[in-house]
Amino acid sequence: MKQIRLKRSTRTPRVVFGHPWVFSGEIETPPRVPAGEAVELLDARGHSLGSGIWNPASQIVWRKFSSEKRAWGEDFLAEALAKAVAKRAPAPASRRLVWSEADALPGLVVDRFEDALVVQTLTAGADKMLPFIAAWLDENLSPSEIIFRNDAPSRRFEGLELSVSFHENKPHVPRRFDIEGVRYFLDLAGGQKTGFYLDQREQHMNAAKFSRGKSVLDACCNQGGFSFQCARAGAAQTLGIDVSAPAIEACRRNAAENGFRNCAFETANLFDWFGENRERRFDLIVLDPPPFARTKDALAGALRGYKELNLRALKMLNPGGVLATYSCSQRVGTEKFIDVLSSAAHDARRRVTLLEITGQPEDHPALLNFPESRYLKGLILRAD
Repeated sequence: MKQIRLKRSTRTPRVVFGHPWVFSGEIETPPRVPAGEAVELLDARGHSLGSGIWNPASQIVWRKFSSEKRAWGEDFLAEALAKAVAKRAPAPASRRLVWSEADALPGLVVDRFEDALVVQTLTAGADKMLPFIAAWLDENLSPSEIIFRNDAPSRRFEGLELSVSFHENKPHVPRRFDIEGVRYFLDLAGGQKTGFYLDQREQHMNAAKFSRGKSVLDACCNQGGFSFQCARAGAAQTLGIDVSAPAIEACRRNAAENGFRNCAFETANLFDWFGENRERRFDLIVLDPPPFARTKDALAGALRGYKELNLRALKMLNPGGVLATYSCSQRVGTEKFIDVLSSAAHDARRRVTLLEITGQPEDHPALLNFPESRYLKGLILRAD
């Protein structure tokens, strides 16, 4: 196995403390190794830091998968896949089975929707081993179908093309799936990410516990998960807002399919909607916008956006109302998010109590030494 060595530096690289990434500027002369092969990482003194996937086409040239000297091959992959699946058993019908570095499988994502699997390979190493990965999943999990959603834009950073394909060329037919007691009509080959935001399914139910007999605003509702769980919990009325007309149409269809008569949906830009509906009031407001800070340069603007949305939501809450607010922006940490909400509460002149701080579900584990894996955070607040 080829080796790479960290440069001598006055600042100790994060990888020495357990972070799984090494950037191109942190190593000495790179080896002549094809993308997707395993290389051993040495610190500046020559001590081994483990094995990782090499890709000279990416800014992240090395991604750790083992603390030992291991080949990136079928033996390791079979062990890691079995371990990832086993630690999530027994599992609900729809949940994440494999999540990238958190399962020592950099760039591999596997989501299960009842008897269907959706697979993403986001690194050259995972992409190279996709035939074996598919065969292992087929043999050990016996899915009815496997959809390869390799259309994520991040693949371009690894020098990979974008595509959607199917195991054994069996195309996916959109159909209904059960997720936490709600039936959704999903297109797993064309929906966002892997077809559904499974990382929020627990929060759909968590927020719903505040909704019985209440009026609910589900802002940035996407596929309606918060609205539907609130409807199941006995909300008096829910209103979902999203800028995507197809998403709203899907919500309306799924509401009818589930018999939810207390759910309404509107297509609108949320900032505009808040401005046009200042006089409306709700008992529970859910804010679950898409990531605002995709790059470091976008962070300041993202914080302003989060503050403005939450400020408007706090002004729209009835006394004693609850705000369930979330951020999936990796660059916005929990403390920063709390600071934003504190500032919004001050400007709204509301006395706000922090009820809960929420994070990712167990099937989306976050590594302690890998802040990038801790992307999802939420606050449950009560405004007097």
